[in-house]
Amino acid sequence: MTTEQTAPAAPASSSRSGSAGGRDRRRGWLAFLRDVIIIVLVAVLVSFLVKTFLVRSFYIPSGSMEDTLLVNDRILVDEITPRFGGYERGDIVVFRDPGGWLPARTEPPRSVLVEALDWTLSLVGLSAPDSDDHLVKRVIGMPGDHVVCCNDLGQITVNDQAIDESAYLKLPTPDSPASADDFDVVVPEDRLWVLGDNRYSSKDSRYNQDQPGKGFVPVENVVGRAFLITWPFDRFGMLDFHHEVFESVPDEAPAESSK
Repeated sequence: MTTEQTAPAAPASSSRSGSAGGRDRRRGWLAFLRDVIIIVLVAVLVSFLVKTFLVRSFYIPSGSMEDTLLVNDRILVDEITPRFGGYERGDIVVFRDPGGWLPARTEPPRSVLVEALDWTLSLVGLSAPDSDDHLVKRVIGMPGDHVVCCNDLGQITVNDQAIDESAYLKLPTPDSPASADDFDVVVPEDRLWVLGDNRYSSKDSRYNQDQPGKGFVPVENVVGRAFLITWPFDRFGMLDFHHEVFESVPDEAPAESSK
């Protein structure tokens, strides 16, 4: 009696394991891609929330705050601290145009792609598309303050107390008064009187008294307090508010000096 010889069949498990391995690799890549997308979305969301409620980025478009801030400096603005602690004399603040401070301008047309990219970068603080609609100045007068320029030494007085601004002022000459134009104002409630450090090249509160707001900045227009230069890297560092300049200023104007 003879027996038939047959070739051994290939194990079924090898083909199944090969296809299973391919599916596992595909699932691994899909899981990795999903995780990357989730991480990116979370990062964008966190950056958006930080930008909206905590910190915003702006660039400096003019020389009105030289030499404290230079043209094209990029700064970070603290939005949350002033909401709880308010502002102080000496703070450097960024604010929306109260009306008539900035010249009317027309934006050149931009492509949808550029607009989308700018909007995306603004979410994470890498772009500051609305910087040209805001101004940055130093707070000199708080609500209720009587601010006058100038005394016999060319200094501004706040509530009858002269302030020495030499630590941050940029003047044409060391003997130049703190302002080329005299003024005498009492700051209304919920308003600020602000001046640029480059005092002879700054269109600030002094030069906007003919506007509806009389040169005062509504506190509600203030975005926040600038606190850090982030660019260029060789200028990276914290901003100095020079609060010590105002330490001797009384909290309120003497009754006889208020208008």
